[in-house]
Amino acid sequence: MAESKSLRKPVFTKVDQLRPGTIGHTLTVKVVNTKMVLQKGRADGPQVRQMRIAECLVGDETGMIIFTARNEQVDLMKEGTTITLRNAKIDMFKGSMRLAVDKWGRVEVAEPANFNVKEDNNLSLIEYELEEEIWKLACSTQKLLLALQQIQQNLLVAPPNRWWWL
Repeated sequence: MAESKSLRKPVFTKVDQLRPGTIGHTLTVKVVNTKMVLQKGRADGPQVRQMRIAECLVGDETGMIIFTARNEQVDLMKEGTTITLRNAKIDMFKGSMRLAVDKWGRVEVAEPANFNVKEDNNLSLIEYELEEEIWKLACSTQKLLLALQQIQQNLLVAPPNRWWWL
């Protein structure tokens, strides 16, 4: 007999709570504006699939962020429309945060929201630095510490010297 599993209710995130590299966000936002940045292929041409990418400025009462809409998502991103983004993630592009929804998430038109977008807090204008050398050094240090711990454990189980039987 199959057990009925109840789905847990989503926890909604506000724009000002978004951080670099985070995933699994559910947000309700308003579309402030949309700009098409890439359109390849033609609907009437031999290529059936066309690729479209738009940068959309979206926000809520706490701030704004650029949402990268892809393909069918572009059609939903009309100025003034309220959108619910499910399982959204933060991608980094040239040091700034971009909101995106991949194949594991959903973009849905929602009921019109009754909030005004806070336009003076654009999170996409904040520039983050990711120093690759620091990350490499941190990873190397962590590996070194693990190796030292293993050596220490091996010394504790080994005899103290080769004359231990005397």
